[in-house]
Amino acid sequence: MNRPLPRIALGLIVPALILVWWTVQSNAGGARALAFVPLGTIAATFADLATGGLLLGDALTTLSRAVTGLLLGGIAGIALGVAMATLRPVDRLVGPIYHAVRQVPLLGWLPLIGLWLGNGESAKLLIIGLAAFYPTVLGTYEGIAHVERRYLDVGRVYGFGAVQRFRHLLLPAALPLILTGITQAIAFAWIATIGVEILLGAGGGLGATMGIAQAQQRMDIILVAIAVTALLGFAINHLFARLRGHLLRWQGNPA
Repeated sequence: MNRPLPRIALGLIVPALILVWWTVQSNAGGARALAFVPLGTIAATFADLATGGLLLGDALTTLSRAVTGLLLGGIAGIALGVAMATLRPVDRLVGPIYHAVRQVPLLGWLPLIGLWLGNGESAKLLIIGLAAFYPTVLGTYEGIAHVERRYLDVGRVYGFGAVQRFRHLLLPAALPLILTGITQAIAFAWIATIGVEILLGAGGGLGATMGIAQAQQRMDIILVAIAVTALLGFAINHLFARLRGHLLRWQGNPA
């Protein structure tokens, strides 16, 4: 009886086909050789950047910037989401502004933020924070506002106060949607980090390296930076998915 291929092996099929196709294109000569850098050249560039410490420094800079922006935007988003879901005056006052402002693409804020803060670290963190802020507000608000009424009835039976009701009823019931909002915030914050590094340039990071390499027409450096960005983003999302599964282990596995 033939055993199915392991999941990891199946996941490697498409990347292997892409590498074969890339090799064919890089050996075709002409303009294709410029666009499709040989894999050997990419590997050599990766080794040079890694041994020189530049790649590690850029990766750490980007990670630090992304985590900082995520924490700032995520904490503010959860706080506002809780306030909007539990306090009706806050929802009426702030809700319309929030829903209007979040329709503006992040890139649309760059000219204004550039005038306010320039292209330094504060401007980058503000954009990244906004990217994390919007989904965490929405996930937190939806999670708490749509808690089933029977849970609240249980709290009234036991005489829970506001803090006890939030801690023992609202938060556990809303946690899946809150974590969904954080999952989206992580992805948006990572994308925003690379984007602002490319667009604003100064300050280092993987995105800044991509921008400089584009100006120098160094396709090999661009591809190395893209590969590292993809691997780091995958690792971050995988780790949070594991954490999410641990926090929601009480739900059990669906039948």
